[in-house]
Amino acid sequence: MVKLEFEHRQAGHCENGVTSNLLNYHKFKISEPMVFGIGAGLFFSYLPFLKMQHAPTTSFRVWPGMVFDRTTKMLGIKTRVHRFREPRESMTKLNEVLEQGYPVGLQVGTYHLPFFPPEYRMHYNMHNLVIYGHDNGTYFVSDTLMERLVEISYDDLMRVRYAKGVFAPQGRMYYPIHVPDNIDIKPAIIKGIRKTAYNMVGIPFPLIGAKGIRYLAGRMRVWEKNLGPDRAAYYLGQVLRMEEEVGTAGAGFRYIYGAFLEEASRVLQQDWLREMSVEMGENANQWRAFSYYGSRNCKKRGKPEQSYDFLADMLLDCADREEKIFKKLAKIK
Repeated sequence: MVKLEFEHRQAGHCENGVTSNLLNYHKFKISEPMVFGIGAGLFFSYLPFLKMQHAPTTSFRVWPGMVFDRTTKMLGIKTRVHRFREPRESMTKLNEVLEQGYPVGLQVGTYHLPFFPPEYRMHYNMHNLVIYGHDNGTYFVSDTLMERLVEISYDDLMRVRYAKGVFAPQGRMYYPIHVPDNIDIKPAIIKGIRKTAYNMVGIPFPLIGAKGIRYLAGRMRVWEKNLGPDRAAYYLGQVLRMEEEVGTAGAGFRYIYGAFLEEASRVLQQDWLREMSVEMGENANQWRAFSYYGSRNCKKRGKPEQSYDFLADMLLDCADREEKIFKKLAKIK
C-alpha cells in the first residue's frame, strides 16, 4: 500500500488545480490563478473542420497539458511526462512513480469516471486529476471538482486513461520531480502575460483569439438559415456546453484570469494591472450574459429580438473587449 500525504484543494479548473496542488505537495505555494496566468491558459479557438459530438469544436483553453508544461518550465521546475501505447504498462509505471513518493497528474476521459455525477459525464477527454496512492487494485484520487478525496478501481482508471475520441489521453501522466528552493516568479508572470496576449491578438490565423470570436459570430448569423432551427440550436448548445460545462471555459476562465492580473499587480507592483483585472471581470460578465441568452434561445424561450444576430453581436462585443485588453497587456515590461 502507498498513500502519500496529499492536500486536496478544490479548484475552478482541473489542470490549474492539479498543477497548483502538485507544486504545493513539493512545498511551493502557488495559487490556481497564478498557475493559469503563468501557463498562459486563456485561449479561444473555433475549429469548424474538427467535430466534437457532431458539431464544430470551440475551445476556451489551450490544449491539454500546456498549462502544466508552461508553468513548470517558466519556473525552472523539473518534471516528467509519459505516454504509453500499452495500457497495462502505463499502470505499472504509475505504481512505480507512486512508490517513489511522487503524486501523479493524469489526463483522463470523463464519461466513465464512476465518481462523477451523471450530469457531468460526457465524451470529454481533457480532464485532469491526481493519483496519490494505491492499495490492492484501488487508487486514491484527488479530483479538484470533487469536494472530498475519492477512489477508483484499477480497471476503471485504466479505462478512463485510454478513453477514445478527440484529444484521447493515451495514458498521459505527468509529475514534478524537483522544485528549486528559490524561485523568482516575476519573470514568469511577465512571460505568461505576453504569451497570452500573443495568443489572443497576435496570431494571424482567423480562427484563433479575438479573430476567432469574430469568425464564430459570423458563422452564427447564418446557422439557422443554413442548418435549420434544430441543427442551429444544437450547434449553439455545443458552444454553450464548451463555455459553461466543460472545465471552467468562457466566462469562468476570464474570471480566473482577472484574479491572476490582480495578484500579478501586487507581485510586480504595477497598479495598472489591477485596472486590467477589472476590465477582464466586466468582459467575463458579458460572456456570462451570452450564455444566459444563448441557453434561452436553445430552449426556445428567447424573445424574438434575442436572435442569432443578437447573440453574434454579443460575441463581437466580447471580441472588441478582449482585443483592447490584450493589446494593452502585450506592452507589459
